[in-house]
Amino acid sequence: MSLHVPPSSVGFKEWSFVCDSLAQGIQTIILRKGGIHEGRGGFEWKHQGFFLFPTWFHTQGEKLRWVPENAETSFPPEEERTHVNIRGYTTLEHVWKVTDWEKMEAIAPLHLWNEDVVRERFAYDEESCLHIALVRAYKLPQSWSFPYTKSYGGCRSWVNLPEDGLHLLANATPALTDKVWNETAQKLRAILD
Repeated sequence: MSLHVPPSSVGFKEWSFVCDSLAQGIQTIILRKGGIHEGRGGFEWKHQGFFLFPTWFHTQGEKLRWVPENAETSFPPEEERTHVNIRGYTTLEHVWKVTDWEKMEAIAPLHLWNEDVVRERFAYDEESCLHIALVRAYKLPQSWSFPYTKSYGGCRSWVNLPEDGLHLLANATPALTDKVWNETAQKLRAILD
């Protein structure tokens, strides 16, 4: 199964361990409130396919119920970062805007964030809600490394990446089999649809 190669290379910024969980098939969803620099309309899922751009957040391991084996837990400050290593790509399969906390509780077994983190994001501003994306993750055939630049910094979800990583998509492999992914997707849809 080969992926459709998009016209441009876009990265979605997410905690490093969450990127790992998607590429390893641990989970198939992304929870998003949105960053400070998302624009007037707030956060939106702008792309049908995107690379998983790992962000370095010191205490992410304390806020998740799963941490990658042999995970690096000491990250230098972002301003000292010199490179980016990308190992995964996802396609956006379905999106929900969830305003019912009971539904957020019901999907807890399908993700790895601790409840306090989810609750904090859910009730972050005047509108209690979270954007839930069902994604299909793919592991790249090799880690894609390139220099880190200041344009990748800041509190934004989407970043433009070099085009030279697009060729890796031809040999990317699904993180989950079709059967397992479909079963997980059905569980999520049963709760949120």
